[in-house]
Parts: sequence; structure tokens; C-alpha cells
Amino acid sequence: MRLRPDARRAWQSEMAAGRAASTAGDLDVAFRHFERAHVIGQRNTWAHTRAHLAMFAIGWRRRDPRELLGQAMRIPAALTKTLLWVPRGNTGGADVGALRSLPVPADLACYLD
Repeated sequence: MRLRPDARRAWQSEMAAGRAASTAGDLDVAFRHFERAHVIGQRNTWAHTRAHLAMFAIGWRRRDPRELLGQAMRIPAALTKTLLWVPRGNTGGADVGALRSLPVPADLACYLD
């Protein structure tokens, strides 16, 4: 599914903010931006997968085995299952069950169908 133009811009903004925070060494802030990008982009295979790859990179920099394993399982699922079903509002991190729906943050709800 294609992202609407406003959702694509919001996804790109969150990804850019995450990359900037990561470059600055603020991995917690970076991860939160990638989670928000995940919520926005999880109905688009490429956006969904890129958010998980970014979270994997943060897990790698943190040397966090739980996050690395969680993302290693989610990346193939994002590539192959996105068009079938995704749990609404799921942030994509290993601290949340992969099939668990979560409340969508109010400021992101306008980007979801």
C-alpha cells in the first residue's frame, strides 16, 4: 500500500530525526523516532522494513541482544507480511509483542487509514 503524501512526509521526518539523533549519539531519542516512523509506515512494505532496519542498527550500536533478535525476526515479517496484516499502533520494538495492537498516539492518528 502506498503512503499518502502527508503520511510519507511525516514518515520521512521521523526517519530523518531518528538518523540525526543517532548521529548525535542519542540512541534513545533515535529509537523513539524510528518507532514513530514504524507506526506511520507499517502498512507500506518498504517504509515498514526500513523502520525495522533502523531499529536493528540502534540495537547493534547498543549491543542489545534482545533488540537484535527481535528485529532479526521482524525484518523478514515486514518484507513478507505487511500487505496481509499488521497490528495497528504497534511500535515495532522488541519490548512489544509483534502481534500486539497499541493505541495510536494522537498526533499520528491522522496519518493512518
